[in-house]
Amino acid sequence: ASSDMAAVRDVEIDAEGTFKYIVVQLQRPGGGEQRLIVRGTKAAEFHNHIFEKVNAEMEKLGYECKCLGGGKIDHNSKEKKIRVFGLSTGYGKADHSVTVEILKKTYTDYEITWSDDKK
Repeated sequence: ASSDMAAVRDVEIDAEGTFKYIVVQLQRPGGGEQRLIVRGTKAAEFHNHIFEKVNAEMEKLGYECKCLGGGKIDHNSKEKKIRVFGLSTGYGKADHSVTVEILKKTYTDYEITWSDDKK
């Protein structure tokens, strides 16, 4: 079963630009193994649009999802920099330090920073 959860990517974010993001906790129904994933896209006008999409995808795979908060990501692929900041009105502020740790797994050669700035 663990291989299934491992198949879910830690991070799916747009390759460039500034956009909203959320941290989602995946869990097997009834507890057991869980992990955090980061999702963000310019296509989402609101944080809950991202969550609704992720939740639908993960339910098909048999997971329960919980949104642990959100914010914004500024992704500069040319300079290999990612900045995590801001908050979600609906879900509250994600723990950006946790977000950075998750992003580092995927973007190993990036400079990744976070702040509580709104912009």
